[in-house]
Amino acid sequence: MLAEMRIQGLGVIEDALLELHAGFTVVTGETGAGKTMVVTGLHLLSGGRAEVSKVRTGMLKAFVEGRFTYAGVEGAERIVVDSGADVDEDGSVIALRAVAVDGRSRAHLGGRSVPVGVLAELSEQLIAVHGQNDQLRLLRPAEQRAVIDRFAGDSVAKPLRTYQEIRSEWLAVIAELTERSTRSREMAQQADLLKHGLTEIDAVAPQPGEDVELTDRIKRLAAVDELRATATEAHVAVSGSPDGDPDAPGAMGLVSEALRRLSTAEDAALRELAPRLEEASVLLTDVGAELGNYVETLDADPALLEKVLARQSDLKRLTRKYAADVDGVLAWADDARRRLETMDTSEEALAELALRRDQLAIQLAAHASEVSAARVDAAAALAAEITSELSGLAMGQAAIEVTVEQRPAEHGDTHALTIDGRAVHAGPDGVDDVELLLRAHDGAPPLPVHKAASGGELSRVMLAIEVVLAHADTVQTLVFDEVDAGVGGRAAVEIGRRLARLARTHQVLVVTHLPQVAAFADQHLVVDKGHTGGVTRSGVKNLSQTERVSELARMLAGMDNETGRAHAEELLATAEKDKTEFEPKKKRAAKKK
Repeated sequence: MLAEMRIQGLGVIEDALLELHAGFTVVTGETGAGKTMVVTGLHLLSGGRAEVSKVRTGMLKAFVEGRFTYAGVEGAERIVVDSGADVDEDGSVIALRAVAVDGRSRAHLGGRSVPVGVLAELSEQLIAVHGQNDQLRLLRPAEQRAVIDRFAGDSVAKPLRTYQEIRSEWLAVIAELTERSTRSREMAQQADLLKHGLTEIDAVAPQPGEDVELTDRIKRLAAVDELRATATEAHVAVSGSPDGDPDAPGAMGLVSEALRRLSTAEDAALRELAPRLEEASVLLTDVGAELGNYVETLDADPALLEKVLARQSDLKRLTRKYAADVDGVLAWADDARRRLETMDTSEEALAELALRRDQLAIQLAAHASEVSAARVDAAAALAAEITSELSGLAMGQAAIEVTVEQRPAEHGDTHALTIDGRAVHAGPDGVDDVELLLRAHDGAPPLPVHKAASGGELSRVMLAIEVVLAHADTVQTLVFDEVDAGVGGRAAVEIGRRLARLARTHQVLVVTHLPQVAAFADQHLVVDKGHTGGVTRSGVKNLSQTERVSELARMLAGMDNETGRAHAEELLATAEKDKTEFEPKKKRAAKKK
């Protein structure tokens, strides 16, 4: 929920603080006072498009700051954690949006700079703003389908998820089949090149790291005489002359003599050195043995050298064509084998893909039918509940019908699916077209909502939908921007009553010009416009009960007179009585459940 919001330098508002509570909050004010700036601020805070024209004249930047509580909203918690935002001790987080006159926009969450999109993601979890534009959006077929899906809940959501998973696989198979069929000649040529390369590589059969190993081996074979001389001289230096020449005892003989002398020394300090010489003697013995073995393995073999050079030549032929080294050649071969698996353009391979496509189409049709059936079931219940709400909104003769019809596939539709012998279009959200129809009165034909409803009626239809969908809405804060436009009299009272009831489960913020709606609010904020030195400034004030009477009187009669105040007090009393009567009914209903 939105706990508070501060607006600075936005439109006519120089600096205003809105302290909000759970329940029903209404924002009123004279025309031009800046009521719409409250909704504009919410749009900015929700990651909406920044308009430089909204920055207050004379100021370099406009700021909108909001404090949100989000306990229990998993999506919001994840966004806050992922952005590294600092959370206050009370579990709330502060979001900030700044818009400069040069067009630059900045966003912060919990004191951390974040992309504007992060604020948009957070707001989707916490706030839903409804205004005149939302009424137009309701006229779109996709939005009407979304309404019935929200109402139906898991009965549509679960089969729809399965449908979407199978559809993704179905489309992938169709795309692969199309590519293999249309590019068969090109793919056959590519396959021949890959097969030729694999045949060449398999004929040589290189081993991992073999090129490095051969290089070392060739160096040793080419310099065998030098290596033998070096190893022999080292062996003599360590082990002594092989013919036992006493003048060339070697390191081992010298160490043995030193060890003999120390072992018989009278001084204990000298004898303590003997073990270390014994270790040296063991080490020299090992080195001498390894040098002897090395010399024995060094045989000048021109035939072996020629064979190794030939093997190296074979490997170099591969590395010149396919990769920089043998390991790269082996990686190319692995990749070529994988590519060949997807390039089989034989009739058998195409037939197998076509069979898989048809099998998936059968599964997809079954799940599409399940989604359609769930929507049809939900449509009747949704229409009945919206119609019931309209009855309470002074549209007693009006009735809503929700039609669910499968969309026929057009000629050449690549996403066509056959269901019950009919070709239908398999879209990402199913095969259904959903439409809300309004029958304005008994005997009138049902027509699309935008044709049958006036502006005021359209507002009431949208409000009725929101009330019906409240149980399925995970967003806790609902904002309505003058959705009561074109409405008056008893209908206005009913709108206020419905908003008050909606506020029992949601935080509801309403910008309105109707006193009948404002009277039902739990909290009343007024945007007050003043003039100082020829400059217009607006602020936001939280009204007391007495001040509410004055504001409602102004809204009713245009002036704060005795008649207007009496009417305002009566309106407030009626609204309070209605809310008091509704609450016990709700509690009794909850107990019965």
